[in-house]
Amino acid sequence: MKILVDADVPAADLCFRDLGEVVRLPGREITAAALRDIDALVVRSITRVDAALLAEARRLRFVGTCTIGTDHIDRDLLATRGIAFASAPGCNAEAVVDYVLGSLATLAERQGWPLAERRVGVIGAGNVGGRLLRRLSAMDIDCLACDPPRVEAERVTHEGRAAFVDLETLIDACDVLCLHTPLVRQGPHATHHLLGAQAIAELAPGTVLLNAGRGDCVDGQALRGRLAGEGDITAVLDVWEHEPGIDAVLRDLAEIATPHIAGHSLEGKRRGTHMIYRALCERLGLPPRVSLEDLLPAPPLRRLALGCGLDAEEALRLCIRAVHDVRRDHDSLLRESRRQGMAKGFDACRANYPLRREFAALEVVLVEPDEPLATLLAGAGFRLA
Repeated sequence: MKILVDADVPAADLCFRDLGEVVRLPGREITAAALRDIDALVVRSITRVDAALLAEARRLRFVGTCTIGTDHIDRDLLATRGIAFASAPGCNAEAVVDYVLGSLATLAERQGWPLAERRVGVIGAGNVGGRLLRRLSAMDIDCLACDPPRVEAERVTHEGRAAFVDLETLIDACDVLCLHTPLVRQGPHATHHLLGAQAIAELAPGTVLLNAGRGDCVDGQALRGRLAGEGDITAVLDVWEHEPGIDAVLRDLAEIATPHIAGHSLEGKRRGTHMIYRALCERLGLPPRVSLEDLLPAPPLRRLALGCGLDAEEALRLCIRAVHDVRRDHDSLLRESRRQGMAKGFDACRANYPLRREFAALEVVLVEPDEPLATLLAGAGFRLA
């Protein structure tokens, strides 16, 4: 058996080597010719699996993507050809939530407002949005959710409907908007340009718009116009239209601009690899021999002790930045895109992304008992000693 794996999929050799011969190629170099003698293909979001790619794939019987999103995969085509498919929903959801909380904590410090006094609207309450809502609630931060497909599903079970509002209500009621929707181009719940020109024009001054879902869910041209014109809203963007050749002007106008790395934690990446490994094992009728724990080294910073004298949000920022400082990712995108050009710089940031762990890898010790702070830090996702 021959398995072609994107070169940036971590721990692939350790996972797949017992199942067959492993071939590695950069995601943008996976071509139709490369698939001629391949039995299984493992990709990330930068590789489009469509009719053109599969034109010469006579032996292919399995495709896996180590990502939550699947809009880069022609699933109908795979089904027609009898090719099994697997994705990794939720693999990096915790990391994306870490990114959101880190970005909001950074904005709160820069702009001088208490995070605890903001109301956060979460658009899309699936693997990522649902976790974000739970963490915000545990941190005692007011939040609302909008997810029409989920509301429809819950009308059958009569569960949870009161937690959801429509998009217009959420936009009107919230100071912060966080997008975590899949990209759906057609149908009653299409999300392409979900926040279009009119919605962006009507955002209240002071609104924070954070997109860590899919770039095409926001009209980038309209957002650029609002930021360059009135300049009275704030944008945090990790996903973009036309990646990797993103809009340089919009990059410069965003308060935090990062190269689609919100989910790039070590745990998230290796969890995604492991989920596809397990799916391929199941396809082959073999028991998995490698566990997720086998893929995770000890974190470089295991424990942080906090003494007295820190404001709660200062303590939160300290813990967040001990694990992941989003300002580093912002600076990296600006530096590399200006040095190498936008597309090459964007991809270089992703390919050379430094080691990053999730909040849960850090144990926090409070030297003096502080129940409100303990609640805040535990709610954010840290382990309390």
